[in-house]
Amino acid sequence: MNNQKRTVLAFDFGASSGRAILAHYENESLKLEEIHRFPNIPVSYHGHLYWDVLRLFQEIKNGIRFAAMKGGFDSIGIDTWGVDYGLIDKNGALLGNPLHYRDKRTKGMTEKAAKLLSPERLYMLTGNQILNINTAFQLLEQKLHTPELLEQAQAFLLMPDLFAYLLTGDISSELSIAGTTQLCNPYSGGWSGEVIQALGLPEHIFPAMAQTGTVKGMLSEEICNELDVPSVPVIAVCGHDTQCASAAIPALDRKPFAFISCGTWALFGTELHQPLINTESASLGISNEIGFENTVTFLKNITGTWLLQELRRTLKNLGKEYSYADFERLAASAEGSQRFIDVDAPAFSTPGDMAVRVRDWCSESSQPVPADIPDVLRCIYESLACRFRDALDEIQHCTNQKCEKIYMLGGGVKDHLLCQLTADACGIPVCTGSEESTAYGNAAIQLIAAGVIPDLLEARWLVAKSVKSKTYMPNPKNAGMYESYQKLFR
Repeated sequence: MNNQKRTVLAFDFGASSGRAILAHYENESLKLEEIHRFPNIPVSYHGHLYWDVLRLFQEIKNGIRFAAMKGGFDSIGIDTWGVDYGLIDKNGALLGNPLHYRDKRTKGMTEKAAKLLSPERLYMLTGNQILNINTAFQLLEQKLHTPELLEQAQAFLLMPDLFAYLLTGDISSELSIAGTTQLCNPYSGGWSGEVIQALGLPEHIFPAMAQTGTVKGMLSEEICNELDVPSVPVIAVCGHDTQCASAAIPALDRKPFAFISCGTWALFGTELHQPLINTESASLGISNEIGFENTVTFLKNITGTWLLQELRRTLKNLGKEYSYADFERLAASAEGSQRFIDVDAPAFSTPGDMAVRVRDWCSESSQPVPADIPDVLRCIYESLACRFRDALDEIQHCTNQKCEKIYMLGGGVKDHLLCQLTADACGIPVCTGSEESTAYGNAAIQLIAAGVIPDLLEARWLVAKSVKSKTYMPNPKNAGMYESYQKLFR
């Protein structure tokens, strides 16, 4: 690690908002400065749900302009959510707005895919948990219902690759984001020809892989002229936000650990040095995703703060404004371990009134029905913490290793009640990383690409030095919470 000054620009897109963050490196310290935040709100049109991709691209340009006004930057990195994509035609134009993974069009696609390639074989080839939202099933749906779009396509680009293309003209797929598609071989780090052929997808649309930590391309002359900025490299950071967050886990020893990257989705996993793909991991729906420096995150996709986001939105529409801090306070005021839901059940996967759905679930499962919003919130909080415990047990069983602690990353670190309940349910300490872990990881990979810091271990050391951590120890008073949950779901 050296002492040269460096400023990089990190764009971090979540499923509900996006941010432009300047990361300033100096004296072996990394400081983040948020310069632009904007909503990422899907648009419903003609029965489908879309990402407003051109508006998001304009927000990227706004972020670049604001960063230039702050003194400039040396490179750009972009990370987003997984699985969604856009299609580019032979003239380089975007073929429509990318569809949202919560769009209902992929319902039943896993069953249709199973007739072409068995789920067992599909998992063994890709190591991904089989979910309707995965890119493979989105593309299959397009092949069946809008084949003319695939026929016109020159390339399909996942969201961070699409934004990089709009900035540079480069057509390639960064490895970590490709690993979310159910179309990638985690051993070779390339596309799975067997899966692509079995689903009948056009092979020519799958672009070359870009290795993480390399240069995607230079900011185009058109963009530079429009924004009056110099051309800088756009770096292929981990395009998948979970893998950027993983790169910023402040783990400084080699002892086994678990982590939760908690946002709209909660990604619960551990880190391995090679894929773990067998019938057991398949039955448990555990994914192998490719991370930085050939690490593999062995993880479960769990519904995260989505339920809280939807509850907050519904209440706001009713004229009742609550902050997430208000939610935490109200949940803490309610009596615990009275009722639980399956946070991953289809009933909670689409937009709607989560308070009504929680009450309906409790009624249908012969549990006490939440009397008010604090009861609803407590039910969501405890159910989420217990779902984390399920994932911990499954991952430890598959890997045959015991995790000594859990690192909480992302927005979840701000929620003290969720961190504490997770420690209580899991029975091991929960240590917080940064709520900005994704941005830290994005920036650190850009610094590695520039030769400022040497590797992943140094990146984690830098992040640990730059952020404050808090440890939550299991509270014996709540030891019975998970037992109550098990009685309902086992």
